[in-house]
Parts: sequence; structure tokens; C-alpha cells
Amino acid sequence: MRKEMNKINTVLILLFVCFSSFAQEVDEKEKQKSLQSSTNLTWDANKALSEDDFIAAEVDYRKAISKSSDNSAAPYNLGNAYYENETYNEAFGRFKEAGEASTSKADKHKAYHNMGNVFMKRKDYAKAVEAYKEALRNDPTDEETRYNLALAKELLKKEQDENKQDQDDKDKDKDQDENKDQDKKDEGDNEDKKDEGEDGDKGDEGDKDEEKKDDNKDGEGDNKSDQKKKPEQGEGENEQEQQQPRPNQLSKQQVENLLRAMQNAEKKVQDKIDAKKVKGAKIKTEKDW
Repeated sequence: MRKEMNKINTVLILLFVCFSSFAQEVDEKEKQKSLQSSTNLTWDANKALSEDDFIAAEVDYRKAISKSSDNSAAPYNLGNAYYENETYNEAFGRFKEAGEASTSKADKHKAYHNMGNVFMKRKDYAKAVEAYKEALRNDPTDEETRYNLALAKELLKKEQDENKQDQDDKDKDKDQDENKDQDKKDEGDNEDKKDEGEDGDKGDEGDKDEEKKDDNKDGEGDNKSDQKKKPEQGEGENEQEQQQPRPNQLSKQQVENLLRAMQNAEKKVQDKIDAKKVKGAKIKTEKDW
């Protein structure tokens, strides 16, 4: 019984192997057939592109790409067509697709070289450097790729230096703005201090003036007190001084006697004048015409 089962299993295994081999052969034939069809479409697209019929060429390239993923020529050529029309985003996608589909180093080299060219057009020099390096890994003898790599490195360095200079300028401008703000702040603080100093000086002067006023008031009070006290303390002495004549000065009684004598003399003179006026007065006569 076991022997029969082993024979059956062996037969089944042989059948499975034969079927798998047959399936692989069929699949390989289908791939070859698809690749051949894709290659034919690629030739048609190349012909249309040579006749400046870009639309027909693009259609055939797309058909060729859909027919077989092993045909790296179709996406590579379509990428070149896009590159010539300056449609760089589409070109980059097709070059990348060609590089992934390529099985030979020569094809990979061309795909990555052209990817580097797209990055150069975009001025993305850092990515261009990496793409050219990958191209040289697949073909280190290509002088054009080596030249493009050196150019990309130089442009990248220049860009980095310019960016650094721009950043330095921005930092410098920022520092200058901060210094200006600080200077303005310091000026404001100095003005505040100056105002405070003037206010303090005014306050001190005011205090000094107030002290002077108070001193004057105190002095005036003392003087008034002295003036009030003097009449009370020296009243008798002043009366005696007024009554007693001073040297070369007439007394009050003498002055009164002189005034009376002068009045009497003037009266006598006036009386004489009046008497003369009466004796010498002319009589006015009226004329009868």
C-alpha cells in the first residue's frame, strides 16, 4: 500500500514539474512576444519623431511601454522627446523608469546621465551630482558624464557660498536692526534720566526757595516784633527827644512864633497895597454921544 502511494506522489510531482516548466515556457514566450511588439512600436515611434510628428511618436511610445516593462528603450526615447520639448518633469519620470527597467549597465548609465541633465535644468545641483555619480558607477569611462559632474559640483559650491553670504547678510542686517533698537532704547533711558535729573534739580531749587521764603518770613516776623516792641519800650524817650531842640534846629515854639511874625508882616504889606489901590483908582466916565 505504501509503495503504491509513493508511486502516486512521485507521478504527481513529475506532473507538477512538467506543468510548471510548460507554464514557464508559455510565459517566456508571451514575454518575448510582448517585448517584440513593444520594440516594433518603439521603432514606429522613433520614425514618427524623426518626421517631427511628436503626437504620433508619444502615442506609440506609450503603447510600447504598456506592452512590455522590459523595453527600456521606449521610456528612454520618450524621455528624450520630452526633454527636447523642455517638459522636464515628464522627461525625468521616463528616464527614471528607463533606469529601473534597464538590465545592462550601458542603458543604466545613459538613463542616469540624462536624469542628471534634468536636474541641471532645474538648477537642483545637489541631485544632479548624485545622478552623475550613479551614471559613472555604471560607466566610469564616460568623459561627458565626468565633465558634467565637475560642473555640477562647481555650481553647487557657488550656490552654497551665495546662500551662506545671503545668510550672513541677513544676520548682519538683523544685528544692525537690533543695535539700532538698543540705541533707541538707550537714548530713551538717557532722556528719562535727564528728565528725572531736571525734575530733581527743580525740586531742590523749589525746596531752597521755600526755605528762603520761610527764612524771610521768619525775619520779617522778628522785625515786626521789634517794631511793635520799640514804641512800647522807648515811647518816653521819643517824646523827650521831640521836646528838646537839637543842635542847629529850631524848636516847635520858635517855629510857631516865626510863622506868626511872617503872617503879620504879610498882612501889613497887603494893607498898604490895598490902600494905594483905592487912592489911585481911576473913575470911569460915560460919554454922551
